[in-house]
Amino acid sequence: MGEPRDLERLLAGAEQAIPDGVLAEQLTKGRPLRVKLGIDPSRPDLTLGHAVVLRKLRQFQDAGHTAVLIVGDFTGLIGDPSGQSDTRPMLSPEEMETNAQTYLEQAGRVIDVGSAEIVRNSEWLGKLDMADVLRLTSSYTVARMLERDDFAIRYREGRPISVVEFLYPLLQGLDSVEVRADVELGGSDQTFNLLVGREIQRAYGQEPQSVLTMPLLEGTDGTRKMSKSLGNYIALTEEPDEMFGKLMRVPDELTGKYLALLTDAPEEPSLGPAEAKRAMARAVVDGLYGEGAGKKAEIAFDRVHRDRELPADIEELPILDDVVKDGRVWLPRLLVAAGFASSNAEARRLLEQGGVSLDGTPLTDPEAELQPADLRGKVLQRGRRRFLRLA
Repeated sequence: MGEPRDLERLLAGAEQAIPDGVLAEQLTKGRPLRVKLGIDPSRPDLTLGHAVVLRKLRQFQDAGHTAVLIVGDFTGLIGDPSGQSDTRPMLSPEEMETNAQTYLEQAGRVIDVGSAEIVRNSEWLGKLDMADVLRLTSSYTVARMLERDDFAIRYREGRPISVVEFLYPLLQGLDSVEVRADVELGGSDQTFNLLVGREIQRAYGQEPQSVLTMPLLEGTDGTRKMSKSLGNYIALTEEPDEMFGKLMRVPDELTGKYLALLTDAPEEPSLGPAEAKRAMARAVVDGLYGEGAGKKAEIAFDRVHRDRELPADIEELPILDDVVKDGRVWLPRLLVAAGFASSNAEARRLLEQGGVSLDGTPLTDPEAELQPADLRGKVLQRGRRRFLRLA
């Protein structure tokens, strides 16, 4: 538990270990460390960006330490202000609960949920009274809070900062007190919040946690942090074929970073860019779905992209009455029924952009109305990886 090789593995790929040398000292204590990771269920899907820090948590588990996963069903109502240029809208408890229910299953693809401590911070934050809140807020100053970059910029530019947003890092710090965290993990954009946690623990008479931050993973656009709201994400729930295809869209210059942060596979310098990306994509899919899954996904990818063949198994989509009017099918409504678009407006844009085809022929007219008999038995396709056979 305190071996030098443990420290080397736990620090591998990390952005910062704060304070310097403290984690090494903690590993010599001869007991399992309590390693905290909090994730707010602000959206229903975890992404490969979340997998980066989840993998680090798993490495602590493998080294014999206790993983403490906090589902932030209370802090998520506020929304983490980290990196935000405006006050975030508050989510409802119902939205939080719906999202939280999916998190453990998704996190279980990376960490050992069975041996982890799983808690929701509503268990203690929801019970705070005004005296508790006053004690917490007295532990930190407004001046210190305004040292934070995103708050400082918004204050300087006269943009609103709600008092609730000041509470967020304080509540996250109280989480560390409640679970008696020795170490807290997070993305590099969480550094301020994690360091506030050290101060809150000190104010409540605990030994301050050490902090280990991980680099942020850029999304498939290659520039911005992976985010569902930006549309550049790869979800942990993606099917292997879909995940492999999205990984192949990652810019070449990020192949090494994806390999290092999402897999244990070594980099092979002798490979060219295309083959290196394939090796990375196979390794990522293998890590989430088991050895051999990456190769199967690659074969399916090549069948569609390189060999221009249709997938072996294509799900059928019945043409139901709700997409038929006056004996004709309205295409935008059909795309919504197929799950290719979330609304008629999005479906119209998709058609106008040439993103849909029928048996290989592009469909570009959102006003087109076709006979059901002319559609049945044909393959409706969105992009390069989504197919449905109309029935």
